[in-house]
This record gives sequence, structure tokens and C-alpha cells, in this order.
Amino acid sequence: MSNDLPLQNADADRVRVLSEALPYIQQFSGRTVVVKYGGAAMKDGTLKESVIRDIVLLSYVGLRPVVVHGGGPEINSWLDKLGIEPQFKNGLRVTDAATMDVVEMVLVGRVNKEIVALINQAGGSAIGLCGKDANLIKARPADQEGIGFVGEVSAIDVKVLNSLVKEGYIPVVSSVGADDAGQSYNINADTVAGELAAALGAEKLILLTDTPGILRDYKDASTIITTLDIREARALIDTGVVGGGMIPKVTCCVRSLAQGVRAAHIIDGRIPHALLLEIFTDDAGIGSKIVA
Repeated sequence: MSNDLPLQNADADRVRVLSEALPYIQQFSGRTVVVKYGGAAMKDGTLKESVIRDIVLLSYVGLRPVVVHGGGPEINSWLDKLGIEPQFKNGLRVTDAATMDVVEMVLVGRVNKEIVALINQAGGSAIGLCGKDANLIKARPADQEGIGFVGEVSAIDVKVLNSLVKEGYIPVVSSVGADDAGQSYNINADTVAGELAAALGAEKLILLTDTPGILRDYKDASTIITTLDIREARALIDTGVVGGGMIPKVTCCVRSLAQGVRAAHIIDGRIPHALLLEIFTDDAGIGSKIVA
């Protein structure tokens, strides 16, 4: 009889976890959640599987996940294979015509379809899109000299996304947009996620990153700021507490909140099932939560 006790305890734990998740499932059922997928969670096989399963689970329990992805490391790998030297200026990838061809090939043709296939294999129904599809993301040149076809979002048309999520599909969007002439632009994936979240009226914007969240001291994980508002977030940028690659992440969160998104989260994608921990646990969740 005693041999059955560990099994019974494990079963009881699973039932308790499911029961505790119920209020959150009820609260967010039918709501859109935009997930920016990137960093270690995209490169580590175990983490990748965990994120994909989490996204499918969100769909199964009634949420409407929309996935936005980048793919910097794979772009660098293909540039190297083709003998093109990656260049960066002020943290942005310098994107000449040859580099833009590679960016579009990798993001739209490889990374996007791999994510779609993984979601479908896990039991979801994913459809891959880029900004060119149904004029989803209109782009304009970024306001910096010497960076080539790096773009900013000039307009969003989410009719196609609304149709897909209404029918139970999981859209997977790569961060390539185009201008009115059809010229492709490489756009920061965090920025795209924030603008899509705003246009969709999303309940949450969640950025999977390789940091614990927003830190007062970037070398000390214990200095994490768990909850802050738009004013506090802007002040952290102005005072230099938020710097480097965290600036576009916090900025896109602030912009999305200002346009009606209920909450934005910067969470550590290196933690298995970080998405579920954020959505289905108490208000502290994990990572940093920014509210309007």
C-alpha cells in the first residue's frame, strides 16, 4: 500500500494545480494574449518544447494566443554561410539589400514555418504570417542614418488576425513588414509584438527574454522590480536604469499599455513553463509586470 502513496501525492498535486488555475482560466478565457517568442527559449530544445506546449495549452483552455518572433541567431548563421558580415549600429542590425533578402528568407521561410510545425505537432492549429500578408504590418524606414532597410511600424491591419483567432487558429507572425511599394523592412520583433497587442486590444503582452525582468541593478537578479506603472517605466529609461536591449522592450510595453493593453510582462524565458507561471499564478507571477 505504501508504494502507492508517492503516486497518489503526485496525482493530488496535479489536481490541486489544475484547481488553482481555474479562476485564471475563467478570467482570461476568450481574451487575446500576444507572446513575443525569442532568446534562449528559441534556441534550447527543452525550453522550446515547453514554450510550444504552453502556447497550445493556452489555446485549449480558451485563451487566444498570438505569437510574434524574431530570429537573430539564425539570421547570423545564414549570413555567415553566405559570406555576409553582420553589422550593427546603435544596437540595430544594418540591413542592406543582400542582408534583407537573408532576413526575409530566414524569418519568413525557416523560423516561422518551424514554429508553425512545432505548434501543429503539439496539437494546436497554427498559421504562419509575415507583415506582407493581408497588409498586416505596413512599414516605413527607421529614423536613423546608415542602417538600410530597418523599419518601423507605420500601420497595422489586424482583420486577418481577428478572423484567425476567432476560428481557433494560433497566428505566428514574423517581424518583416513592407511599405506601399512592396519593399521589405526588418522590424524589431518586440516593437511588432507591442503594436499588434495594441491593435488587437490584447489582455496581455508577454515578452520572453533572457533576463529575470527589469532590474534596478542589471548585475543583481535580486533587484527585480515585480510591478510598475507607465510613469515609473519611463523614469527608469530616462535615468539609465533601463538600458541597452531592454530599452525597446520596455518602450514597446509602455506604448501598448498607452493604447489599451491591460498588462505587459517581461519574463524570463529560460524558466520552463514561464508562460503558464505568469498567467496562471497569483498577481506576483514571475518577471516584471507593467500596468497602465
